[in-house]
Amino acid sequence: MKIAVIGTGYVGLVVGTCFAETGNRVTCVDVDERKIKMLKDGKVPIYEPGLEELIQRNVAEGRLFFSTDVEESIKNSKVCFIAVGTPMGDDGSADLKYVLAVARSIGKSMDGHRLVVLKSTVPVGTNKLVKEELRKLTKHEFDVVSNPEFLKEGAAIDDFMKPDRVVIGSESARATQMMQELYAPFVRTGKPILVMDPASAEMTKYAANAMLATRISFMNEMARICEAVGADVNEVRKGIGTDARIGFPFLFAGAGYGGSCFPKDVRALARTASQHGCETKIIDAVEAVNDRQKHLLFEKVVKIFGKNLAGKRFAVWGLAFKPKTDDMREAPSLVLIEALLKAGAAVTAFDPEAIPETKKTLGDQVRYADSALKALEGADAMILVTEWNEFRNIDPEEVKKLLKTPVVIDGRNVFSPQRMREMGFTYTGIGTR
Repeated sequence: MKIAVIGTGYVGLVVGTCFAETGNRVTCVDVDERKIKMLKDGKVPIYEPGLEELIQRNVAEGRLFFSTDVEESIKNSKVCFIAVGTPMGDDGSADLKYVLAVARSIGKSMDGHRLVVLKSTVPVGTNKLVKEELRKLTKHEFDVVSNPEFLKEGAAIDDFMKPDRVVIGSESARATQMMQELYAPFVRTGKPILVMDPASAEMTKYAANAMLATRISFMNEMARICEAVGADVNEVRKGIGTDARIGFPFLFAGAGYGGSCFPKDVRALARTASQHGCETKIIDAVEAVNDRQKHLLFEKVVKIFGKNLAGKRFAVWGLAFKPKTDDMREAPSLVLIEALLKAGAAVTAFDPEAIPETKKTLGDQVRYADSALKALEGADAMILVTEWNEFRNIDPEEVKKLLKTPVVIDGRNVFSPQRMREMGFTYTGIGTR
């Protein structure tokens, strides 16, 4: 099938590349000439494990193309995926200007039936808005389908190639059949393709992310209570996770969630509910707990070193909002670093992938190290913010030798509190004893 994926951000690149991998002819389109030139030169503008190799293979085999010509790409495709950004507005709502602009481009360019697929995360009602835009601009037949993505950064290829489910919001038998054919290679193991109305499909995306964000904020609140009463959140996690009704995923306490999805989608869901006269007490609490959690690591620093941090240097391990990505959007590390700098401290940071992205925000306010161990040299404490695997087995003796004082603040509970204290560290985790 001939496909145009409009938008070469995180979602668009993964979607387009994975569809090409199953034999489709895919053109990934973007108005950003610099980004398209990078892709044509074999460079990938985002970090996602496995994506670069997949892109190179499908380009070499003549299935994957990159273009800035939106009109030509639409004319040469039967299916048009809209995968542009929906940035958060000042009121928390999703800004649909890019989505609707693409819809207008499709309406002006189509010369026959087109299946238009909304892959961007959009609020309930967007499917209708896109249809209205298309009707204004074309007399040709079209179908608009809502097909939300459920990709985890760092595991997006596997998530797309081996989905838990595929959600299709469709009101057309023809569109449904086309979507089922497209996704058939990915559900051969029996995972379901769920066909529903567009509004329910749009809502499913927000509901899923809000539920996962709720679990994270719940465990972070439990961690604070554990610290107050002398319990250990790691043991509590085992105690509740073994309950089949609860399970283990997304029950880790930490420094708060970030990234491109959870913060934006939680706020957008609350805004949509407000526009329809619905209260969102749980959703509002999820966001409030997360905002508070992002300040917890700095509070732990102050508890150990006091409020005046002039002359102190802190080593920060991990900058991206999660491992296996370079995404710095809403990253807890930014809240911590900005608080440290404001209190007069110096910061040396290390992250395996996110240093270039961090520099765009913090510039030279921070010293950047070439390795985790080098970041420790002359530091008064190490603060672990992102749980990259390479941090888990670093020799604590090496850490102790390099630090000025043996203080470790573990924002992801990577290390054993008992072992760290036995080795002479002043150690504090999140909700641990």
